[in-house]
Amino acid sequence: MDYFLLILLAIVLILATGFDLHQRRIPNALTLPVMAAGLIYWSNLNGLDGFMHSTGGLLLGGAFLLPVYLFGGMGAGDVKLMGAVGSILGPQGIFIAFLYSAIAGGLYALFVLARNRVLKQTAGRYGFMLRGYLVTGQLTYLSPAAEEKLPPLCYGLAISLGTIFSVLRPL
Repeated sequence: MDYFLLILLAIVLILATGFDLHQRRIPNALTLPVMAAGLIYWSNLNGLDGFMHSTGGLLLGGAFLLPVYLFGGMGAGDVKLMGAVGSILGPQGIFIAFLYSAIAGGLYALFVLARNRVLKQTAGRYGFMLRGYLVTGQLTYLSPAAEEKLPPLCYGLAISLGTIFSVLRPL
C-alpha cells in the first residue's frame, strides 16, 4: 500500500475519532468519499481486480458491524467507517483490522465501565446471566438497574485504534 492511502487513512481515522468523541456521530461526508477514493484508487491500480478487492473490503467491513447496528449496539457511522476502511485495506486487511478493533473495543469498554464505577455491577449482572444459562439452557438478558446507567461508547475510537495497530503490525 502506498503512502497516499496510509496518509488518507490516518487523516480519516483521526477525524472520525474526533467527531465520534465530540458529537457522538461520524458524518457521511467523511466516510462516503473515502469509500469512493478506495474504489477509484484500487480500480485505477489493478482494473477490475482492484475494484473487486476494494468492494470486497468495503462490504466485508460493513458486514462485520451491521448485526451490532441492527440490534442497536452502535451507530450507522461506525458501520460506514469500517466499510470505508475496508475499501482501502481490502478483504484480508479489513479482517485483521476488525479483529484488532474488537480487542481495542473490549478494552475501551472495560476502561469506560471502570471509570464510571459500573464495572463490578455489570460483571456481576453478566455473571448471573451466564449462570442462569448454564443451569437452565435459556439465555435471559437482565437490563441494568436505574442506578447502573451504562455510559455510551464511541466505537469510532476502537475502529481507529484497531486499524492503526493492524496496519503497523509486524509482517
